[in-house]
Amino acid sequence: MKSWKQTVIPAVLAIAGVAAAMPASAQQAGTQFIGITSYRVGPYGANGAAFFGGFIDYLSLVNERDGGVNGVKLSWEECETEYNNAKGVECYERLKTKSATGPTAIHPMSTGITYALIDKAPTDKIPLITLGYGRTDATDGRVFPWVFPVQSNYWDAATGIIKFIGDKEGGDLKGKKIVLLYHDSAYGKEPHTVLEAEAKKLGFELRMIPVPHPGNEQQSQWLQIRQYQPNWVILWGWGVMNATALQTAQKVGYPREKMVGNWWAGSEIDTEVAGAAANGYYAASLNLAGKGYPVVKEIEDVVYKKGKGNGNPKQIGTVLWNRGVGAAMLTVEAVRKGQEKYGKKVLSGEQVRWGMENLDINAGRLKALGFNTMLPPIKLSCTDHGGSGLVRFQQWTGTEWKAVSDWISGDRQMVRTMIEESAAKYAAEKGIKPGCLGG
Repeated sequence: MKSWKQTVIPAVLAIAGVAAAMPASAQQAGTQFIGITSYRVGPYGANGAAFFGGFIDYLSLVNERDGGVNGVKLSWEECETEYNNAKGVECYERLKTKSATGPTAIHPMSTGITYALIDKAPTDKIPLITLGYGRTDATDGRVFPWVFPVQSNYWDAATGIIKFIGDKEGGDLKGKKIVLLYHDSAYGKEPHTVLEAEAKKLGFELRMIPVPHPGNEQQSQWLQIRQYQPNWVILWGWGVMNATALQTAQKVGYPREKMVGNWWAGSEIDTEVAGAAANGYYAASLNLAGKGYPVVKEIEDVVYKKGKGNGNPKQIGTVLWNRGVGAAMLTVEAVRKGQEKYGKKVLSGEQVRWGMENLDINAGRLKALGFNTMLPPIKLSCTDHGGSGLVRFQQWTGTEWKAVSDWISGDRQMVRTMIEESAAKYAAEKGIKPGCLGG
């Protein structure tokens, strides 16, 4: 079997060529246009190719199978950001002019790019959907009405991981030593405040060690970890940093079954590249991997068998491809919800924002959409742009990710209190009067 490095990365340039042909679809009048700030090249390109491949495959499914959303076809255009903040802003500015009604929504797929766009979204009236990333306090929609860190945010992830570790330690973390090995970026710094609060509350010792971009050299960091001898290491990485961490942990003799990644450090791309060094490694997840979901089978039958797949077929059913499918579904369902209020027509970003804020996708709706248990239910409101806050843990067996927990939540009360405090501070700094936009 070929590794992800052999199958995915060489395909990135070919996929980029496919993406270059996509803009024509965005010029069709009367379509619901979705701007896609993607990345398929560089140190994070393989991860981006998997996610955006699944995202576009679901949009294609809706067009091919249903003729769009209530008769309104979807169109889209990709713009390559290379996971670079400045290029992300350039892509956003370019994409927002591609349709008379503006983009349906933007998925920045980068915490840094999200931060750069937060002040632009209210002026442009374009919702930012930041599934499992971005600015955590944007969960408070009274202060951030245009930002949706849906399903779970980084503080949910951090407290969920601490709960998981605590359960493994018999329910008591007092006196234990935990290292946060993090990508030295806005993304990597996002969990610091909540982990410090957890350490103070639960009595464990926390050490935070940064890894410079892109993370393919970690010898000094792991020498520190070896000297410190922590009980657990939390891996908060992305792209090449993750496999490098697992391989370097093996070299210094740190057990991978004492490592837990967040949901951007737990894909097949990370573990297959790392080889045997990944065996036993845990990771939080926003979604489950696997092909055993009706929606995946439909995409294979309706999209790929017609030669209209966006990415490498080997990605189908993997963690990040499934996550991209889920992210696209939330976008489509926001359009569908908005149509209930504004009519079965092409919606503006402002109208889709209302649809997003009023989403209620319960277990029955997930089953009807073919997702079943791949994702947890999600219900949003003005005060809560996040949703369930649930996370599920998986462990790498050497060949696949195996679920080792149910959907669980961390310290939701503490997270919500911190979100409201942080959002209130942001509102004061920016002169924002918190409230619901309505519509």
